[in-house]
Amino acid sequence: MTITTKVVDIVKDKMTIVKHSETENICLVGPVKLPVKQGEFSATFQWYNWVKVDSNLSKEEIIDGLATANLAFSQQSSVLVYGDFANEEDVLIRMHSICHTGDIFGSQRCDCGYQLHESMKMIAEHGCGAIFYLADHEGRGIGLFSKSLAYLLQEEGLDTVEANHALGFQDDTRSYEEAITVLTALRSKPVTLITNNPKKLAALQMHGLTADGHIPLWGGVTETNRFYLDTKVEKSGHIRDMK
Repeated sequence: MTITTKVVDIVKDKMTIVKHSETENICLVGPVKLPVKQGEFSATFQWYNWVKVDSNLSKEEIIDGLATANLAFSQQSSVLVYGDFANEEDVLIRMHSICHTGDIFGSQRCDCGYQLHESMKMIAEHGCGAIFYLADHEGRGIGLFSKSLAYLLQEEGLDTVEANHALGFQDDTRSYEEAITVLTALRSKPVTLITNNPKKLAALQMHGLTADGHIPLWGGVTETNRFYLDTKVEKSGHIRDMK
């Protein structure tokens, strides 16, 4: 099917090509107006999505190749922006790792869904910020299938770190380089990170993130995720803060 010139003109105006490496660029698309409602909370965010592409591809070539790119068979990351993100002096951001079970199904084995939704509320109440939803971070980078196997091991008494190790993975294989590339395309001023993990802040700063500090987000504790949260504190250095 041929894509018309009118369609190309409409969508390419919302595409930004950002250099990521010598061989790859990031194609950032947006903003798309996204009204959100969760219970009593509602807000309208500006939604961006991105994908890595060959550095020699033009916007037109990217559009022409969509139908054969099989993007549905891979995950793409995105970012929800609230307020004047490029220009406000004081903004909050969260680098949120995708959690299929917690974010979508409301699983109580973790606090991921709670953190995602509370971060959205915090940013809206603050007046400006962004949530980076990182698609290749499932299970701290091991993928959804491997995460299901790790869950089976956890049901035998292993904690999250031990289960990942038992399957041959490191504690945490997540990378933030793509997200930082996108962040710098959207904003050049410092940001404040929403996280309980000071190691995440340090890792982001090491990869070039200009960050003033972090704000903890603790809550959503249940009997079914308490062991998981305790492991985060004891083995991953998370700060237990009831703010």
